[in-house]
Amino acid sequence: MSGVAPDFRSRFSGMSSINFVLIIVVAAIILSSINSVAPSVGQLADGLPSMVNLLDRMWPPNTEANFLTRVGMRLVETFQIALAGAAIGIALSLPIGWLAAKKVSPISPASWLVKAIISLLRTIPDLVWALLFVVTVGLGAVAGTMTIVVDTIGFCGRFFAEAMEDADKEPQEALAAIGANKVSILMGGILPDAAPSMINTALFALEKAVRSSVVLGLVGAGGIGQELKAAFDLFQYKNASAIILVIFVIVLVMEFITDWLRTKLQ
Repeated sequence: MSGVAPDFRSRFSGMSSINFVLIIVVAAIILSSINSVAPSVGQLADGLPSMVNLLDRMWPPNTEANFLTRVGMRLVETFQIALAGAAIGIALSLPIGWLAAKKVSPISPASWLVKAIISLLRTIPDLVWALLFVVTVGLGAVAGTMTIVVDTIGFCGRFFAEAMEDADKEPQEALAAIGANKVSILMGGILPDAAPSMINTALFALEKAVRSSVVLGLVGAGGIGQELKAAFDLFQYKNASAIILVIFVIVLVMEFITDWLRTKLQ
């Protein structure tokens, strides 16, 4: 233990005054946030009986055949939203990521603008995009699919661009030396090296799309989330618990599938 204390002190002995002040400020902000919005022990104790009462009203889950059939149809719609939205979003992310990648972009001076647009797509929450598309195209799965497309572009566009920027430069320089154009350099020099990282990103995007599509129904964008919202709105808590269990199984299955695919493709 005697050797630990000097080592610990040595880590902070060379810290500048600015860094020390920044650490104090960040710590103060964190403590202030905890004090302002974190639940107190008293609030948790007061809310515990209500939570127990709610869980009691949600159990056992509804297992009626007609209800499960309706949930199954919503589940199929949820997967359709996730798969269609992710597939379109990943396909669009490839050229968008290329345009955003520094030095390899065909519009290199303006690549920062494309990257800024990608950041904007990623910054706005899914539910906000879903509300915008519900207003645009109406309630239903189309709004959900459009939301997943935009969300996937915001996610994949960034990581595709970074993978292309980090690709090995030697093949690109060799192709450029023999007069290859930008597209040929992309196809022959960038994508082969960036492909493993991009495939990994695409699988994460698919997994993320399934999770997102589950909750988009809360604002009317189709899928099983719409059934969950209706259950809570009508105080049908046994229906809600059944839907939550189905969602839990969906997420587990999707994680297993993407992990398996990731293992096979590595």
